[in-house]
Amino acid sequence: MKHGRTEEWAKWRRLVSEQIASGQTVAAFCRDRGLRDWQFYDWKKRVRGAEAAKFVAVEVAAVAKQAPVAADRAIEVRLSRGRSIVIEPGFDAGHLRALLSVLEADV
Repeated sequence: MKHGRTEEWAKWRRLVSEQIASGQTVAAFCRDRGLRDWQFYDWKKRVRGAEAAKFVAVEVAAVAKQAPVAADRAIEVRLSRGRSIVIEPGFDAGHLRALLSVLEADV
């Protein structure tokens, strides 16, 4: 089932990219391909939303006096939808990036 959703997302990403590159209006693009324009608009919104939510702004609060940080302490990263992940010292950055992309995927 998940594979089918992945294929559907890939199909609509491709169609949205084709429509943008074509320069056609959504109505003309959909008419030429036998698509429903309301469905195209819905998917276009989903695709653009998924692409826009790649990074999150982070604010660092000023600290009056810097407290020493122990090298053996974990850090907690709070993710969207109320989730969080604890990262222990010595983590693999590539592994963390892959994990975050899966956890933050909107599919």
